[in-house]
Amino acid sequence: MNYLKQLMIILLFTFGGEVLHALLPFPVPGSIYGLLLLFLCLEFGAVKAESIRETAMWLVEMIPVMFVPAGAGLLKSWGVLRPILWQVAVITLVSTVAVMVASGKATQAIISLQAKRGGHSHGNSSHREKGA
Repeated sequence: MNYLKQLMIILLFTFGGEVLHALLPFPVPGSIYGLLLLFLCLEFGAVKAESIRETAMWLVEMIPVMFVPAGAGLLKSWGVLRPILWQVAVITLVSTVAVMVASGKATQAIISLQAKRGGHSHGNSSHREKGA
């Protein structure tokens, strides 16, 4: 029953994101609005991470399964994709490297900023161990 309650909380934010998508004139998918709403509620304490942790972890573990339909769609579109395959491969490679570099630089900047302030993040494992 706990998983059902957690799933309902997550689905409520998904629904809220879809409502915002329908109401707001911006070209932002409802799923992004939903993630933003959930993030803000987690950040400001309106929703506790513990209240959705198990179901969220299960959903993260299921991510590879979510790519199966996309892969099947690519196979179905092979005739259209084949003539431009090398362009798609180059774009995929360049964008993957760009995301990795940007993520690494952002992480380094955050770690450097925290070190300068002398503080630790809330997610620090030593902080959790002391509080446990």
